[in-house]
Amino acid sequence: MERKRDIWPYVIFIFLSLLTGGLAALVSMDGMKAFQSMPQSPLTPPPLVFSLVWSVLYVLMGVSAALVYTAPPRGLKDQHLYYAGTLLLNFLWPTLFFALELRLAALVTLLVMLALAIGTVIRYRPIRPLAALLQVPYTLWLCFAFYLNLTAYQLNG
Repeated sequence: MERKRDIWPYVIFIFLSLLTGGLAALVSMDGMKAFQSMPQSPLTPPPLVFSLVWSVLYVLMGVSAALVYTAPPRGLKDQHLYYAGTLLLNFLWPTLFFALELRLAALVTLLVMLALAIGTVIRYRPIRPLAALLQVPYTLWLCFAFYLNLTAYQLNG
């Protein structure tokens, strides 16, 4: 019985992460298609790579949040505000960038996302070092995303 109880936080946090990404993709799908025909950085990966990478990152974010949740004392902690803020901005960014074509606003949003990601690593580490480590790929991907967003802004306005 205890084992079933331990898996639910992982299921819930991973689901919330993937749901956020899925909803963001739905809202910005038309803009994503239009963006493919615009000038981009030569380092821009194909759309399939984005989908795969983001799926893995969302799972890692969910596992990380669940690790913190299950750490004593079990339950939501102040650090989960970073997770919630990250999810909110992960929904907002593609909406700004693709759906609304507000590339500069998206760039600023990415800076806030990066600050939150770094804050998450710092805040998760004392509770569960593995949870902090699982946030590092996301943080590094945001740095790459910042470069891609900046290049898109420079090339397309």
